[in-house]
Amino acid sequence: MLLSDEEVTAFLPMFPLKDMAKARSYLRYIETWIRNGGLYYVICLKDSDLAVGCIHVSGDDSHDLGYCVRKEFWHNGFCTESCRAVVDLLRRIGLPHITATHDVNNPRSGRVMQAIGMRYCYSYEELWQPKNFPVTFVCIS
Repeated sequence: MLLSDEEVTAFLPMFPLKDMAKARSYLRYIETWIRNGGLYYVICLKDSDLAVGCIHVSGDDSHDLGYCVRKEFWHNGFCTESCRAVVDLLRRIGLPHITATHDVNNPRSGRVMQAIGMRYCYSYEELWQPKNFPVTFVCIS
């Protein structure tokens, strides 16, 4: 449901998962992500096990943070609260830094990053894959 929504995946480096074969393939991707040292968490409501989003951190030297939330839960602070908890955990275990990027056309994502204490570093343009269109990203650390 989450990653099959075109609005939710609009600013993600993936196309919506429209069938079970694509969903299974994505689950295998997550397994590889975790085996390579990355973190991948489901964001759930506090009073239930209802999954409303996900948050991940890459296992490479960038320690890149990413997240998404089902659109019916947008603008309720779920990303900010979840990102803050993950970043606090990573700081407690001694991770030297965390980075994140957001498309300039998605300023709300940047506000989440600022709300958890990240600061602007630089902007860059990239032909974004796999969607193959130019994007200006803002890097925050």
